[in-house]
Amino acid sequence: MSDEPDNPFKGTPFEAMFQQFSGAAGAGGAPDLNAIFAQVQQLLSGSTDGKPVNWDLAKDIARKTVSAAGDRSVTPTDSDRVADAVRLAEHWLDPVTTLPEATTTSAAWSRAEWVENTLPVWQTVVDPVAEHVAGAMGGALPAEAQQLAGPMAGMLRQLGGSIFGAQVGQGLGELAGEVVSSSDIGLPLGPAGQAVLLPDNVAKFAEGLELTDEDVRLYLALRECAHQRLFAGVPWLRQHLFAAVADYAAGIEVDSGKIEAAMADVDMQNPEALQEALAGGLFEPEDSEQQKAALVRLETALALVEGWVDDVVREATKDRMPAAVQLAETVRRRRAAGGPAEQTFATLVGLQLRPRRLRDAANLWAAVRDARGVDGRDELWSHPDLLPSATDLDDPIGFAQHAGELADIDITDFLPAEDAADDAPKDDEGNEEGNAGK
Repeated sequence: MSDEPDNPFKGTPFEAMFQQFSGAAGAGGAPDLNAIFAQVQQLLSGSTDGKPVNWDLAKDIARKTVSAAGDRSVTPTDSDRVADAVRLAEHWLDPVTTLPEATTTSAAWSRAEWVENTLPVWQTVVDPVAEHVAGAMGGALPAEAQQLAGPMAGMLRQLGGSIFGAQVGQGLGELAGEVVSSSDIGLPLGPAGQAVLLPDNVAKFAEGLELTDEDVRLYLALRECAHQRLFAGVPWLRQHLFAAVADYAAGIEVDSGKIEAAMADVDMQNPEALQEALAGGLFEPEDSEQQKAALVRLETALALVEGWVDDVVREATKDRMPAAVQLAETVRRRRAAGGPAEQTFATLVGLQLRPRRLRDAANLWAAVRDARGVDGRDELWSHPDLLPSATDLDDPIGFAQHAGELADIDITDFLPAEDAADDAPKDDEGNEEGNAGK
């Protein structure tokens, strides 16, 4: 009979971790749990507070990533230039959309400020993904191993939160080096009503385009302000997008073999070594049918947002900014393909935020505008059931023709009975018209 202690993690992704920690043995060769806890604690920084992601660690790694790549503080001149571009952008947008101006202030952010100010929204986006990952990691332990692990179960959840926090932090740090505004990836990441540009990333975006700084800054301000109008004027849109992300996250599965291999090769007492191993994409989703369907819904929602912005900005600039054609094509290619940082983030945490059908969506919104005018185009945002589907993107002209029929639909048809009653026309005494005196 072997004198070695039983390994409650044998045959699981955590076996390699246990083997490293089991060297801390107490009297009689039994594992010294106190020593094990001390070693694991070296990997942990901060607390997950019961959440699946260690956000303190994520922010710390993101900021260190930004700092290592280079980040300067914004200057008053940066802020003034952004403010001027935003003011002009709002003036240009007024005639081309029925959605009113939504920006009450503007800001120029450094890359570190982007990390700091968008982190609350990233928690909303990433936590659903991490919840499923945490559940999958816990499910990798058989029942008898969970019972034998005893007090380590909570520690394993915290360890998972730290691993995920490190991955998220690396992804956000990379993204901070590329995004040009608070809405650059199609999600409302910044404070409501604040139009934000990142001057250093705007300059990076302009490299090689041979255009004036003013044109590039104004064009990106137009897109930022159009996003602000859309998210402010369509109250349900923010939750609609986050729900699409959550649906996508629900289909994520963890490759336990990949985790096991990573843990076997990494010194778990060395946080730096673990961070280097994170680029392997431990949490990449499987290509299940559920996952594919969820991805289509998410990409369609993002494409509709970006396509509408594209159409609005095109109308705002067509008689004023010849460079807008080149800038629009640059944005389309960049968003449809996804930059290096977006690809990194997709690999790290399993989220793909690319509107692959941006061009189709822009063509659809343009066709609707041609058929029904600006009012008719923007009215389709009045309820999620009126929005085009992925199938509609295949036939923009056909949808535009059908959109005229949608304009005649009573919006109360989409509301619950009590809401429809609230919205029904009332006479002067508060009775529903047609029912007075009944």
